[in-house]
Order: sequence, then structure tokens, then C-alpha cells
Amino acid sequence: MQSKIFSVNKTLNVGGRIVDLSVPKVMGILNVTPDSFYDGKRYSDEKSALNQVEKMLSEGADFIDVGGYSTRPGAKEISTDEELGRVLPVIKSIVEKFSDVIVSIDTFRSAVAQQAVDVGAKMINDVSGGTLDEQMFLTVASLKVPYVLMHMRGNPQTMTHQTDYDNLVKDISDYFHAKLFQIHSLGIKDVIIDPGFGFAKTVEQNFELLKRFDHFQIFGKPILAGLSRKSMIWRTLGTDPENALNGTTVLNTFALQKDASILRTHDVKEAKEAIILTQKMLQ
Repeated sequence: MQSKIFSVNKTLNVGGRIVDLSVPKVMGILNVTPDSFYDGKRYSDEKSALNQVEKMLSEGADFIDVGGYSTRPGAKEISTDEELGRVLPVIKSIVEKFSDVIVSIDTFRSAVAQQAVDVGAKMINDVSGGTLDEQMFLTVASLKVPYVLMHMRGNPQTMTHQTDYDNLVKDISDYFHAKLFQIHSLGIKDVIIDPGFGFAKTVEQNFELLKRFDHFQIFGKPILAGLSRKSMIWRTLGTDPENALNGTTVLNTFALQKDASILRTHDVKEAKEAIILTQKMLQ
């Protein structure tokens, strides 16, 4: 791991609770959708969702990221009401059963973000970086919750056709510069950067982005790595998402060496172990 040049803020204020990211944290994925690329239909009922949350928390998850709109390439668009109907009951149940849990709402819609926070979510994870809903930044500012700012072009239906970059890392950096200027002007302080692996990027571009992952320290924000079972892994290995756990752990370890502060993952136990062992190596 190269020496750090930039000063990165390694804390988040989550509802008055200060979360220390100097040791990387794990964000467990809970998709309550019928068509997610890996775990579609597995947690679409409340009982199975709560069982999975309990499992992830027991394995060391620090955040639970609840999503009700599949963002896999070519995913079917659903209405705001349908998305709300999927996520709100689950978030309510999670915060009732697990009082200390930090729930993140994975959505690009400000109305969903608002109502999710109203019922107990403490963070907003927006794959579109405010691009698909012009009210999102204003909503985040009014709610005063941490915000995951991800890079994506287009939307889940069109993003695979928008991979033409002049200079991948520079173009993404320019995107973050512009977005962070808007965000800071609204007084939003707790922001996490996510370069957006798999979103409007080819397999080769994803690996280039991972090699340069620590470049994004220039923004002084924690960086999230969302590599879990992505196609960059299973296409390279000639397999499928079901058999991409080992590859995920390998790339998560590389991201940790490149200063990832949060690993977003389907597999909490393995991500937690990668953090423990990587931290041991870097002491």
C-alpha cells in the first residue's frame, strides 16, 4: 500500500453517533427485490429479510443497505409506490427488532429516501449521485444523514451503452468534483465516495478503476468499494455470481490495500475476515 498523501476524514456522524472508519467497516446488502443479479427473491418476504439481517449482524456487519429497486444492467423499471412497498415494511421491522442497527436506504429517488429515513433509515446510498432525481441533494441536506455518492452514467436500463470515456479516472474525478461542489454548497458534510464498479463501465474499465482506487483520496472522503459478486469477477473467471465469492474476497482485499473505508457486500463474514487480516498485514 502506498503512503497516504491526502488527509481523509475517517468519521461519519450517523444520527449523533460518530462512526469511526479508521478501521474499515462492512455494509451488508439486503435486496428485497425479485430480480437482483445475485439474490433476487431470496429476501422478498419480511421473515427471510429479518433472518438475513440477523445473520449479517452476527457476522459483523456495521451497516445494512436495503434496496427495493434492482440496478443490475437492463433491470425493469418499477414505480415509486412499488419501491416504497418493498422497502418501508422491511426497514420498519429491522429497526424495531435491532435497535442499534444502522440502516442505509439504497435508492435514487428522493421520495423513497425521505420516507425510508422517516421510518428509521440513517443513511442514503444513491447509485445515481443525484442525477436521476434533482430533489435528492436537497432531501439529503434537509435530513442531515450521511450520503453515499456513486458514479454512474445513464440509468440501469441504458448504462451498459455509456462506457465511452476520454480518460476514465479523470472523467470520474471531474464528476465527483462537480457533485461535491453542489453537495457542499447545501451544507451536506457526511459524504462517502463510491466509484461505481459495474455501472457504465466495462470489465476492463472496472479493473483499471480498482488499480487507481486510492486516487479518490484526493476528495478527502471515505471511499466505498462495491465489488461483491460483480460481473468483472465472474466474467473474468468464466463462472457466474453464485461462484464469485472467492474472487470477491480477493478484490475486496486489494481494495482495502488501496484505502477502502467500507466494503459493500453480500457476504459479511468473508469481508470482515479480509479486513482483519489486511489490517494485521498493514500494522
